[in-house]
Amino acid sequence: MNVANIKKTDIADGIGVRVSLFVSGCTHHCKNCFNPETWDFNYGTPYTAQTEQALMDALSRPYIRGLTLLGGEPFEPENQRELVKLLRRIRREQPQKDIWCYSGYTFEELTGGDSRACCEVTDEMLSMIDVLVDGEYVDAQRNIRLKFRGSENQRLLDLPKSLKKGKAVEWRQGF
Repeated sequence: MNVANIKKTDIADGIGVRVSLFVSGCTHHCKNCFNPETWDFNYGTPYTAQTEQALMDALSRPYIRGLTLLGGEPFEPENQRELVKLLRRIRREQPQKDIWCYSGYTFEELTGGDSRACCEVTDEMLSMIDVLVDGEYVDAQRNIRLKFRGSENQRLLDLPKSLKKGKAVEWRQGF
């Protein structure tokens, strides 16, 4: 997995001050994507043990609320296999931090089992995420007034509640 960018103090991609990890690789190729360079799986720098430790160190600051995963596409199988290890470590070492994830895949695609995104770690990865911003960016539905998303079709989902109910449950706290 490659890393396109890391923001150690981000206030745009979730509630509170966050650490944001932008991974490389995306097969959606949304029209007018704000990060098209991240479509290339080889863009950026390799994710290493040092990268992971830098993320953990940044997350340990008391004013950091949590981690946000973006891209590229965190749910490309190539990325999931590395990200699930990071999420396990966060849940083990810093369980008070929340985890947000932006994905062009919908909740239904990620939980249906027949999407190209589904692999052997998808369910585990989903189980460790608090808020999922799902759905591809649709330029024709762009709306700059939306909180934490770019187009009307995208949803903010409470992932633990959604997984428990087996259907998408909108996230409604914090603003």
